[in-house]
Amino acid sequence: MIDAAERAAMRDTVRAALAADAGADVDAVLAKLGWREMLGDEPGDAIDVVFGALGATNAAATALDDVLLAALGRAPRADVAVVLPPFAAWDAPGRIDAGEVHARGLATSRASTAAELVVVCGAASEPWSVTIPAAGAERSTVHGIDPAAGFASVRVRSGAAGATRLDPGAWRSAVALGRRAVAHQIAGASRTMLDLACAHAKDRVQFGRPIARFQAVRHRLADALVAVESLEAALDAARETPNADTAALAKGIAGRTARTVAAHCQQVLAGIGFTTEHAFHRYLKRSLVLEGLFGSTDEIAVDLGRQLLAARRVPTLIEL
Repeated sequence: MIDAAERAAMRDTVRAALAADAGADVDAVLAKLGWREMLGDEPGDAIDVVFGALGATNAAATALDDVLLAALGRAPRADVAVVLPPFAAWDAPGRIDAGEVHARGLATSRASTAAELVVVCGAASEPWSVTIPAAGAERSTVHGIDPAAGFASVRVRSGAAGATRLDPGAWRSAVALGRRAVAHQIAGASRTMLDLACAHAKDRVQFGRPIARFQAVRHRLADALVAVESLEAALDAARETPNADTAALAKGIAGRTARTVAAHCQQVLAGIGFTTEHAFHRYLKRSLVLEGLFGSTDEIAVDLGRQLLAARRVPTLIEL
């Protein structure tokens, strides 16, 4: 694991590259930066740096496919995409029935150009992986609130020839890493929403002085900052103590953070925040979409509560 100074330098480099090549093929920019090599060498730090940068710049990429492929024991490739669970769910999206694979879920924009799709089937305790030709899947673009995110709805009905048994923990590991990646992206977007609101508060003048000097505005921004810092602390803990529980908590906190930050920043931005001329709406929309990947905040909270009731004990998440 790299130290904090090296991670900060990597973060600055990636964000500068994405900002400098705005409008370019983001996946190509990440490939030039050695994203897949970073993922192989230091997965925790790579996910932190790259997905945080994607969130901060509102860039759309298919790096999530690489994260899942690596977790499933596959070498990440630009021509292989992974079928994601449906919105707000995290169970494996496929099932094998009478020698056929049936799946319904989401996919990144990579699915439109990939040669193959990887579908994980079965229960988390007994997962199977099936690789099918991408041309054999039905794909329709998800428009919704943020079409620029590049997600698509995917349906698969194909033969199960070549299905391979995965390690029992493979899908759980993939979900945990996927949750951490998405939470880092939400954290980057939340930090940028806060920066936009702070810049507006300094520039907007009412009653002869910047609104940043008004106590009510400061309280809004302070509450948003506390939410962002709390999420970043949870993500640090998930990187230092990687497991399914810390990843679930980080993802759950991420969704709540995005809502809190968006509400406070919208109040500070006032009318300009409702317009498409201001950048705020793009980060808000992206956060709402990301919040549903690998389980919504509310669904994760309910699931963790059920686990606690069933186990009748509170696990030690982090060694202090």
